[in-house]
Amino acid sequence: MNPFVYGEVVPATSFVDREAELDRLTGDLLAGQKGFLISPRRYGKSSLVVQALRAAAKQGALTVDVTVSSYSSYVSFLEGYARALLSVETRVDKARAWMRDMLGTVRPEVRLEPDDAGRAQLAVSFPSARTEKDVSRLAQEVFALPGRIAEARKRKLAIALDEFQAINSFNGGSVEHALRAAVQHQRQVGYVFSGSEPALMERMLGKSRPFYKAGPVMRLQKIPEDRFADFLEARFRSTGIKPVAEFGSAIVELAGNLPYDVQRLAHEVWDDARAAGRKTVNLDDLHLTLTRLLGEHETLFEGLWQRLTLAQRAALRAAVLQDGRELLSSETRSRHRLTGASTVQASLAALVREDILTKEGPRYVVVDSLLREWVARRTF
Repeated sequence: MNPFVYGEVVPATSFVDREAELDRLTGDLLAGQKGFLISPRRYGKSSLVVQALRAAAKQGALTVDVTVSSYSSYVSFLEGYARALLSVETRVDKARAWMRDMLGTVRPEVRLEPDDAGRAQLAVSFPSARTEKDVSRLAQEVFALPGRIAEARKRKLAIALDEFQAINSFNGGSVEHALRAAVQHQRQVGYVFSGSEPALMERMLGKSRPFYKAGPVMRLQKIPEDRFADFLEARFRSTGIKPVAEFGSAIVELAGNLPYDVQRLAHEVWDDARAAGRKTVNLDDLHLTLTRLLGEHETLFEGLWQRLTLAQRAALRAAVLQDGRELLSSETRSRHRLTGASTVQASLAALVREDILTKEGPRYVVVDSLLREWVARRTF
């Protein structure tokens, strides 16, 4: 079996480093803290959260994991959140009783539906929530549920609200006020509010916002390159494929040390080596796999390139060739035939909004390392 996992939450065996972050996050959840985890995309945020919830569960806590951005409206989010909270009670009849006792004032509609495995699960809806006042009252009841459940079960509750910045799209700022008002009284409930749009998350923690100084903040950094490289080489060797010296470092560098991209490239190299019956892998194998991946993504990347304005294309290419540095300087603009500094700045901002670039300190970094390589090799 391929020892590298990407595109999903990684299992414990594929989890790299993050011991300090995991211990801190687990401890905060069990202590009833209301913490924040801020991370750019592809840094392994969701995998860290899941590992923390698993660790909290091993110490007796009930756990709930909800991705806020999965919902298309405020009411659908409240329905999904209520369903996830009630699912900590595995007995359907007991969960029904909870629904009646804890949410009876908002008249929930409860039905049984099969889950992906064919097992019966509760589906919750609130058809009576039609007006803004109805929804506000519903939110108060749903946001109070964790405290009531923890009290009823006499157990700690650990809740993860992932992609929390999506709350901003629900009913303005009133959601933040309602949620903060509820959680600050729930001593037996730990929360991690995690998000992968750092600028939005940082604004939510500002002085004028409800969650200002609400709890500890963890800003996820990249995994140390040497730790990641050693992990990769050990995983290759564990499956009978011997990597050449510095092979792990080459993967980490080529993938920009982004956990998702590193695992993807390692996964694909391993697949190609196993298909070819190879017992060793070297840099030639790495670049053959990279070439294959670029070919497979050609249509996707070409479509993205064509959607950009000429100014955005030029700014993106300059960001790749300049390693994202000093893009507004006159020397850089002259070298790459860019226009005025204000136009370049506007193009960079647009590329960040489109999740093509991200800001790492003073640098602009391409979010997808494969796209970075495609731009470097196949555009002019």
